[in-house]
Amino acid sequence: MGPDSNSVVRARAGFALFSIFLGGVLLGCAPKKGEAGAKKVIVLGIDGLDPRILRLYMQQGKMPNFALLEQRGGFGLLRTSIPPQSPVAWSNLITGMDPGGHGVFDFIHRDPKTLLPSFSLSRDEPLKHALTLGNWVIPLSGGGATLLRQGRAFWEILDEHGVPSTIFRMPANFPPVQSRARSLAGMGTPDILGTYGIFSFYTDDPGESEGPRSGGQVFKVRVEDARVSAKLLGPYNTFRKGKPQATVDFTVALDPIEPVARIALQARALVLREGEWSDWVQVKFALVPGLKSMNGICRFYLKKVHPYFQLYVTPINIDPSEPALPLSTPRNYSRELSSKVGLFYTQGIAEDTKALSNGILNESEYLEQARMVLVEHLKLFDLELARFDAGLLFFYFSSLDQNSHMFWRALDQRHPGYDPRMAAEHSGRLGRFFEEIDRVLGKAMAKLDGTTTLLVLSDHGFAPFYRCFNLNTWLLENGYIALKDGAEQRSVDLASGVDWSRTRAYGLGLNGLYLNLRGREREGIVGSGPEARSLLDEIAHKLLAVRDPAGGLAPVTRVDRADEVYTGPHVRSAPDLVIGYNSGYRAGWETVLGRFSSVVLEDNVEPWSGDHCIDYTLVPGVVLSNKRIAIEAPALTDVAPSILSEFGIDKPKHMVGRSVFGPASTARR
Repeated sequence: MGPDSNSVVRARAGFALFSIFLGGVLLGCAPKKGEAGAKKVIVLGIDGLDPRILRLYMQQGKMPNFALLEQRGGFGLLRTSIPPQSPVAWSNLITGMDPGGHGVFDFIHRDPKTLLPSFSLSRDEPLKHALTLGNWVIPLSGGGATLLRQGRAFWEILDEHGVPSTIFRMPANFPPVQSRARSLAGMGTPDILGTYGIFSFYTDDPGESEGPRSGGQVFKVRVEDARVSAKLLGPYNTFRKGKPQATVDFTVALDPIEPVARIALQARALVLREGEWSDWVQVKFALVPGLKSMNGICRFYLKKVHPYFQLYVTPINIDPSEPALPLSTPRNYSRELSSKVGLFYTQGIAEDTKALSNGILNESEYLEQARMVLVEHLKLFDLELARFDAGLLFFYFSSLDQNSHMFWRALDQRHPGYDPRMAAEHSGRLGRFFEEIDRVLGKAMAKLDGTTTLLVLSDHGFAPFYRCFNLNTWLLENGYIALKDGAEQRSVDLASGVDWSRTRAYGLGLNGLYLNLRGREREGIVGSGPEARSLLDEIAHKLLAVRDPAGGLAPVTRVDRADEVYTGPHVRSAPDLVIGYNSGYRAGWETVLGRFSSVVLEDNVEPWSGDHCIDYTLVPGVVLSNKRIAIEAPALTDVAPSILSEFGIDKPKHMVGRSVFGPASTARR
């Protein structure tokens, strides 16, 4: 899931420019051969691989390698995180701790003193000292990107024991933790603007309006003499006072008859036909003329030439061959990868679901873009698998998660967004992504020998998303939130329009409910202790009693108290209640960023039609291995101890899990 980047943009450019200015970052050492002998472990992390869908495709003969792996070892359900959001789930896996230990509770966190939302995985630190010379700002000290996930990653522990590892696109690992592992950051890695990904769309279509979209920006252009002049928007230039946005000019020459255009920028040109994608294009944004610049990469898609011009540009990614932000350990690892397989997406969530949701790309165009992402990942997987000969290889795939989000409606006639014509064309596309992952597994299995353990797992399953439950609207209607006099419900958010002197609770993020606690929130009124506990019990009871007038189902099936389900030093930062929605329901779009809708319950007609941010018991992940799964009810927090145990390493005290394999057992080819 990718939150609205336009609403929670972070100024990553400051750290990027500071890194460029000072030059050089401490490089990790190349991984060495392990001291644990010939033991090897391969872990395939398949985001969103649902056990029910997997079982169905296995029974239909579409997943022969998964069926074979089950015969050789085991297939089990894997208990997901509370809540079952990807950043939380992968943090559980990485650290062997629950959110109380690693401090990641949602995609979206908030500052209780300002109530402003922020991304949960990393933060940019401001410069501490800078020298101002006229319009120029010279950084002297401070600045930096900070990984907010706490706790030691399991590969740091492997490193301490001399076990080499390759950690590819691990979520919740930007900037990547320093170790001798080869690692490439995954989910949480920003684009060059410091967001989760902002596409650009250039058009003269009178039916399109200029301005921001969720996850993108539309630019109105003029076609004069069959020519378009426009700009690519780059990073905010923190070398200049006011931090103006750096730009790169480009032009598009349109053929007056044929559906062909020539795009020219920075002394380069490319010719595209209508419906054609460019290769990756490197773009250099000048920051200090002649001295400092920042490189990015993007791809162009010529959607239309006539009668109206339409050009889509991907989010401008950090260039892996010249990274402006820390993408990998060692730092030259991303350069090595790009030299071997070419340029590739580096933003953490590369499939542009926002472009589809906004109607910028249609289903076929989006699927082509999503397929390009997978093809890049397959090339990188083949490279790493071919040279894997010691230690651990972890490789992450995003395709099933992102495409299950967008194409559940093609498989489910009960979904409000179901379109028979779209379903007839695209209902089989999700299955093809599953089949690709089965082929990935086949390649990994071909690498097995008697000393190699293979572990295949997912962070959560999937469920339909039929109806939105707008938590803040429910809190408003039930007297837990009060608005200021004259405030319009649909035009306010938590940062404006709420009367905090009369507000006792509020919702933010996909599953979070917070009390307006005295001494914690900026204008808190609820006392801690018995008063808070009583209020939490009251709200939980009422939420569980809600029934949807359209069908009589309970939108909420579980409400967990953070202080009852989490352990560790960060429990105090967690939402007070974690809301577990029923299958078919999820937090409404307005709830996520602390906004209000006009009704509590409404149909979800967005292309984003499947989800997993619900009651965690309803969306378990999967775990398969060439070794028998020996414990009952394995959980994500068991994965790190399992990996360590395969190399004969005892789990640290902070890890709450255990090895899924139990006592020593034998891996099968």
